[in-house]
Amino acid sequence: MEIQFLDELTCQFCGRKTKKFYGGNSACFSCFKNLPDNDICIIKPELCHFHEGTCRDGSFAEHHCMSTHIVYLALSSEIKVGITRKNNHIRRWIDQGAVQALPIMEVPTRKDAGDAETFLAQFIKDKTNWRKMLKNEVSDANLYQTRKELIGKLPKHFQQFVLPEMEIYHFNYPQIEVPDKIKSLSFNKEQAIRGRLIGVKAQYLLFDTGVFQVRKHTGYKVSVSI
Repeated sequence: MEIQFLDELTCQFCGRKTKKFYGGNSACFSCFKNLPDNDICIIKPELCHFHEGTCRDGSFAEHHCMSTHIVYLALSSEIKVGITRKNNHIRRWIDQGAVQALPIMEVPTRKDAGDAETFLAQFIKDKTNWRKMLKNEVSDANLYQTRKELIGKLPKHFQQFVLPEMEIYHFNYPQIEVPDKIKSLSFNKEQAIRGRLIGVKAQYLLFDTGVFQVRKHTGYKVSVSI
C-alpha cells in the first residue's frame, strides 16, 4: 500500500488552501485565531471562559460545552482518566485505542468534566502511552477497583454526579501482526508512506514499515494505491 502526499494542504474548517497549518487541528491562521474549535479551552476544558463573556462563539459553547459529559476510565496501555461528550463515548474510546473502558461520572458541562479530570489526574494518568498501546502492551490493572478508589477521593461536590457501577466495555481491533518496533511515519519526513498494512488501531494505520497517524494528517491531499 502507498499513500502519496500531493503537496496540497486544505484547512478542515473553511476549506481554503493554506501553506501551513497552525495549532494541532489542521487549521489555517484565520480559523486557528478566530474559531471556537481552536480555543485553549478545547484542549484544557477546565479553562472554559464562557461565563466570563469572552467565548469566541456562544452558540458553539451552548451545543458543545454546555452539554452533558462523561468522565471515564480507559485501559489502552495503562488506566487513564478522560472526558467526552455523552453519546460520543464509544467513538472516543475506540479513537484512543482502549481495550476496556468504564464511566465514572456524568456531569452537566464540559468545564465540570475538565475540573473533575484535573482533580483525578493527581492520582492517575490522563495520557495514553501510544507506543505501548500500538504494541498491545496492556496493564492487567482492574478498572472496577481503580474506579472505586478514585470515587473515594472525589470532593463532596462531585459525588452527586457519580454513576452507578456498570459493565466494562471491551474493544478489539483488526491486527494480523504486532509491530516489533514503533516507527512514526509522517509527511513531514517523507513524501510517500509505503508498506504492508498489518492492522488498524485508534487513529493509526499499522504498516510493516511503521505507523501512520491518520488524524494528524487531516487536510493533506493524498493519493492511495494498493
